[in-house]
Amino acid sequence: MWNVKRAAQIKAVDEPSAPVQAEAPAVPESRDEARTESMLDLKVHIHRQLLERINLAVLDTLPRDKIATEVGQVITDLLSLGGTALNRVERQTLIDDVLDELLGLGPLEPLLKDQTITDILVNGHDTVFVERRGLLERVGTRFQDERHLLRIIQKIVSAVGRRIDESSPFVDARLADGSRVNAIVAPLAIDGSLLSIRKFSKIPISLQTMVQYSSIPSKVVVVLQALVAARLNVIISGGTGSGKTTLLNALSSFIDPHERIVTIEDSAELQLQQEHVARLETRPANIEGRGEVTQRDLVKNALRMRPDRIILGECRAGEAFDMLQAMNTGHDGSMTTVHANTPRDALSRIEQMIGMSGIDIPARSTRAQIASAINVVIQIARLADGKRKLVSLSELTGMEGEVVTMQEIYRYHMTGRDEAGNVLGRFEATGIRPKFAAQLASHGVNLDPALFSPGVDLSDT
Repeated sequence: MWNVKRAAQIKAVDEPSAPVQAEAPAVPESRDEARTESMLDLKVHIHRQLLERINLAVLDTLPRDKIATEVGQVITDLLSLGGTALNRVERQTLIDDVLDELLGLGPLEPLLKDQTITDILVNGHDTVFVERRGLLERVGTRFQDERHLLRIIQKIVSAVGRRIDESSPFVDARLADGSRVNAIVAPLAIDGSLLSIRKFSKIPISLQTMVQYSSIPSKVVVVLQALVAARLNVIISGGTGSGKTTLLNALSSFIDPHERIVTIEDSAELQLQQEHVARLETRPANIEGRGEVTQRDLVKNALRMRPDRIILGECRAGEAFDMLQAMNTGHDGSMTTVHANTPRDALSRIEQMIGMSGIDIPARSTRAQIASAINVVIQIARLADGKRKLVSLSELTGMEGEVVTMQEIYRYHMTGRDEAGNVLGRFEATGIRPKFAAQLASHGVNLDPALFSPGVDLSDT
């Protein structure tokens, strides 16, 4: 057994120094709820006692199975001394929970390991929702109290060199596996700290996987692959949680491995598979309000890094202007995402973000920049049944007067819902042959004219 020595590092992960025995609910709703409360209190009690018996510095040097064996023996001894009787399943659950507290993110660990969960939403210490297959559901996961939840949040953000407190009460961060994290605490969060985790698959989702999920028709994948290979500039538009970053990851897999790619993100989450990728991430201001590095700063710097393509995780502000400049000055094939509900709205948002750059540009010049830089806008959406689909592919064709002209090449036409609530519809071509077909042909990609035949159902059967 390890030497019984309390290391200085214990303070960083120890539970708050409150009384060990928490008050039981005055009137438990059920026997199961009372049992859950009892187990939660027992876990906290065991955790505190365990911290007094082990040297946390040793934990980093041992594999988890070895730690589990040692910790399991200590927990068994503590239970015996306390006269607490647990069955084998309860004892193993307790050991797993304590290990999660010591080595991971406590109650969040089982949710992070569940591959069916895509989002984890914590609304205070006793309310947790998850998203499975596009639908939200409440789970029984809970934290001991608000201080316990705040400690887990601090553990997450400190791992990436960021902070959260009353002076800086919200933060974007990421987990070690690339999952996106947003946290907001008091005084901005009124009813308890809020934590949102957007999980990302350890294995990037490919376009072929999206075809299996019926998110994109297989015939349209051929067109998307051609757009990337021919170095067209692409904007992916969609609402929150519609799958913009997932599609951006999937499209990037078709980039020539000999090209140099520079990625720029607020929180690094892209999972590009190419070997030659330079990843950049923004930095928030320090406690003195200094040292901030914005996406716009990184886009400007990326232009000096000899990139073949620039991939911007998401356009949110003035970096849109610099991104368009890059697309117009030899960095063909660049891609980014935008929050918008339609392709036309995406162009309007980009125009507004250019206005946020602080540069005084006439509206006509702004739209001319957009029309010349962007080739294709891909619109994706999360439908009412929770499924994510590509709903439109539009091409920019130039300008007429003061208006940027677009033509829709493909669209998803919704026809209703079945008895199970699933959205019904079909993916079809509008009948317009795109102007980019000539550019694709110049790169040796000749698409079947039948892909653009009007009224043909392209959905996979």
